[in-house]
Amino acid sequence: MSETPSARDFYDRLAPDYHLIFPDWDASMARQAAALDGLVQERLGRGPHRILDCACGIGTQAIGLALMGHHVFGTDLSPVAVSRAVAEAAARGATLPTAAADMRALPFHPAAFDVVLCADNALSHLLTDADLDTALAGIRRVLRDDGLVVITVRDYDGLRRSRPASTPPQVSGTADGRVVTFQLWHWQDDGERYELEHFQLHPAGTGWEVRVRRTASRALTRGRLTEAATAAGFTDVTWHEPPGTGYYQPVLTAKI
Repeated sequence: MSETPSARDFYDRLAPDYHLIFPDWDASMARQAAALDGLVQERLGRGPHRILDCACGIGTQAIGLALMGHHVFGTDLSPVAVSRAVAEAAARGATLPTAAADMRALPFHPAAFDVVLCADNALSHLLTDADLDTALAGIRRVLRDDGLVVITVRDYDGLRRSRPASTPPQVSGTADGRVVTFQLWHWQDDGERYELEHFQLHPAGTGWEVRVRRTASRALTRGRLTEAATAAGFTDVTWHEPPGTGYYQPVLTAKI
């Protein structure tokens, strides 16, 4: 493959079509927010809470949590994505202040938030231990004492053993017809990193328009992420599985 584009380039290009990953984006927003809110309430009580979504994208989790009454601030590496998140939140009656920011350099005062959320496998775009450690240290810095970090990632413990070549296709409906989304994965020999090609097939006349975006990911195991969170100063590191949370990925929670 040719040189892999940066994560920012990937999400800048994907932002206009990101909602088409889901068969029903609004329903998915509500479902994910309910699952994440349940985890937050379990650890911190009802709230409302000051939540930083440090990889908010176009607002999939942040908008749902804001609509539930939390005070949510969204940041993302992609300025195109955060711009869309603001517009999508406003269209649904939610307030979502945002900033384009790298999670390794969060532009906030210490102890500014009760909760920091990093969802949708975003942490896997940090390809080195140094970048992972920097991000977790920064997340800890902006959390209040006894604050909560919530991280969701793919189930890489199993994926590293099986090394799948692709993801199952997802189909969503639009006014123009159905859109098909899937990924091809190209694993490195070490089994820890892979390059992905994100395909979307959009209806175009009697055929298809194929949109391809590329980036790289790191297959972070539970053990590695637990170790990194502990080294950053987090305690009570706990993994929650989808059957127990209703969230579609494994979730790590930890407190200061």
